[in-house]
Amino acid sequence: MNILLVEDNLMNQKVVMFNLKQLNCKITPVANGRKAFETFKKGSYDLILMDIMLPEMNGYEITAEIRKFEKINNIEKPVIIIAVTANTYENDKEKCLAVGMDEYISKPFSAQQLISTVEKYIQLG
Repeated sequence: MNILLVEDNLMNQKVVMFNLKQLNCKITPVANGRKAFETFKKGSYDLILMDIMLPEMNGYEITAEIRKFEKINNIEKPVIIIAVTANTYENDKEKCLAVGMDEYISKPFSAQQLISTVEKYIQLG
C-alpha cells in the first residue's frame, strides 16, 4: 500500500511513519499543501493521511482539488483520504467528510487508533 502523508510537523511525520512500519506500507511524506497536490498527481497512492492546518493550502483545499482532479480524469476508484488533525471543534468531522474526506481521526491519537483506521481501508482496497 502506498500512502501519502501530508503533515507539516516533522515529529508528527516520524510518529506516523514509525507507527505504520508494521503494515509494510510505502509512505511518502510531504510538508505543505501545494507539494501534496503535485505529489498526488505524479504518484499512485492508495491512501492519504491529511493534516488540516498546512502552509500554502489547507487540507480542505487539497482534498477539494484532489476530488476535482479525480472527477475530471474519470478516476474510477478515488483515493482514500483520512483527516489526521488537532482540530477538534464540534463540526470539524462533518466539514472533513463534506469536502470529500473518507475518515477523521483527531490528534493526539494512539498507535492502535491509527493502525486500525488504516487497516480498515487496506482491507476494503
